[in-house]
Amino acid sequence: MGTTAPGTAGAYDELMALRAGPRPAPGEVTVTGSDPLFASPFRIGGTLADALAARAVAANDLWELRTGRRQKIAVDVRAAAATALGGEDMTLVRGADGAYRPAPRSPDVEHMVALTQPWPTADDRWFLPHFNLPHLGRRVLEVLRCASTPTSVRAAVRRWKADDLEEAVAAAEACGGVVRTPEEWLAHPHGAHLAPRPVVEITRIGDSAPEPLPGGARAAEPLSGIRVLDLTRILAGPTAALSLAEHGADVLMVTAPQLPQVPPFVRDTSHGKRSTYLDYTKAEQAARLRALAADADVFVEGFRPHRMEAHGFGPEDLARLRPGMVYVSVNCFGSGGPFGTRAGWDQVAQAVTGACAIQGNAANGGRPQLTPVFLCDFLTGYLGGYGALLALARRAREGGSYHVQVSLCQSSTLLQRQGPVEDFAEAPGRLTADEFERYAVTDEGTVYGDLKSLGPVIRMSETAPRWSKTTPRLGSSRPEWLPR
Repeated sequence: MGTTAPGTAGAYDELMALRAGPRPAPGEVTVTGSDPLFASPFRIGGTLADALAARAVAANDLWELRTGRRQKIAVDVRAAAATALGGEDMTLVRGADGAYRPAPRSPDVEHMVALTQPWPTADDRWFLPHFNLPHLGRRVLEVLRCASTPTSVRAAVRRWKADDLEEAVAAAEACGGVVRTPEEWLAHPHGAHLAPRPVVEITRIGDSAPEPLPGGARAAEPLSGIRVLDLTRILAGPTAALSLAEHGADVLMVTAPQLPQVPPFVRDTSHGKRSTYLDYTKAEQAARLRALAADADVFVEGFRPHRMEAHGFGPEDLARLRPGMVYVSVNCFGSGGPFGTRAGWDQVAQAVTGACAIQGNAANGGRPQLTPVFLCDFLTGYLGGYGALLALARRAREGGSYHVQVSLCQSSTLLQRQGPVEDFAEAPGRLTADEFERYAVTDEGTVYGDLKSLGPVIRMSETAPRWSKTTPRLGSSRPEWLPR
């Protein structure tokens, strides 16, 4: 495979424009390989590799603040693309015979995937309803007044006009979206609202003194001593927090037993973290969460917009509680705008922004189609990690509290700006066995069994990203910080 400068398609350059200071010196960052790994017209690997390279540069900035020196960085496009598989082929479980194999999907997951697809509407457009969590799926079925089968959903969607169904689903606090072309999205009031905004928004929301990184030059990794509260579920938000764990942060996942989860997604985004149960809707447990936040550096949340503010855990709330807080919000539709209070998922973002239309035109004879991977989720997670690292560097240099905002829709449009892959019909869809083994990490004795996973794919010359802890069982840690 050849070696290229990062940013050949523009994503790296766009992300570097958000970073203060001079560009990395020639030769600091190397990107190898090329698309396509998947049967898609999108430059999935190249865009993910650029985002990972940018994240590594931001980690390098913190390393330089600690040590006065910089590291060499390398990312392979094919390996970066494989991270978007979400673990179906990239996390293997050891069987009784000692061999590692992909864990089978549960029938419930297969059923939800079959329903979460674009369906034709009464006005000859397309609508994608989202069913991938049971309670949200029930809300969609209540709007459609149909059974939970592909045939019934198809017939029910066909009775609605697309825009009317989008509004009805949103009013029910369910999730779904009209399938639009890229041009229709940019002409839509929400697409027009997002278009001039950066893909990573970093806003200073409070004042505080400059805050040196904990541990000084003796720290072993860029984020040694940094404490992260991870209040996220299902891919994009957990991936943002995982990005910080890979560079040495103490990441404490906070969830509650009653919240629905998708176990394979929990497994694949919990590496290197700890996990505790706290229900912020209960006063005593909310007080404990506030105590944790008072000693935290980063707070990552992926709830429906403004849900955290309603419980006293919004960005300004925590900036007052802990001056110097870096608060990361991960959602579907971005900051503000007509859809700014709506929840959504990777598939919804693909539908509304034009990705489904492009994928379908190129690979499915014009019928809208989802891409083969969760491209919006993982790209958004990497961008959230990048924004947090940039904000921590700003806090160290000039002080302040910061709100970092990333969204699935902005990630989808970033991907579209990179231009198409012309020939993808013969794309393999997965790494070779040798490529997988080059990055494989084993993790024995987890609650999910003995695992072999595609590990961190960023290479750094002194502090290679890694998972320092075994993949945890949810709720297995006390709600407290490790000593610095």
